[in-house]
Amino acid sequence: MRLVLYQPDIPQNTGAILRLGACLDAGIDIIEPCGFVLDDRRLRRAAMDYLDLLEWRRWPSWETYRATRHAGRLVLLTTRATTAHHQYRFEPDDRLLLGRESAGVPDTVHQAADARIKVPLRPEARSLNVVTAAAIVAGEALRQTGAFDAG
Repeated sequence: MRLVLYQPDIPQNTGAILRLGACLDAGIDIIEPCGFVLDDRRLRRAAMDYLDLLEWRRWPSWETYRATRHAGRLVLLTTRATTAHHQYRFEPDDRLLLGRESAGVPDTVHQAADARIKVPLRPEARSLNVVTAAAIVAGEALRQTGAFDAG
């Protein structure tokens, strides 16, 4: 299982997702450009000492990421989805794609996803913080695929 960040805007959220990936043993892909300078010092401060527990990779662009062969399905977390995360059947090598905090993903990226899912919210709520959504969906995906059974 991997978490894929599409052009993240907020360094603190990126750090929290890196820490989440390390704690859940999920790899991370960061698709640039980011809305902040992505360097080792900033990442270490945001992710604390968890960065050494994590397998992660930077991608210079969406085009580069898409041109590379990846295992598993690309599953977009989006408020525009009709399928709830708990109704989706996850597989161990799924890649959970998270959009920019300010704008989500463009239509071309939306259409490139193999599946689109959402965390159900009350009607008057717009969206969750990207880290919260990632934790909810990754937890369900790992539960379904038996990843927690080994620990």
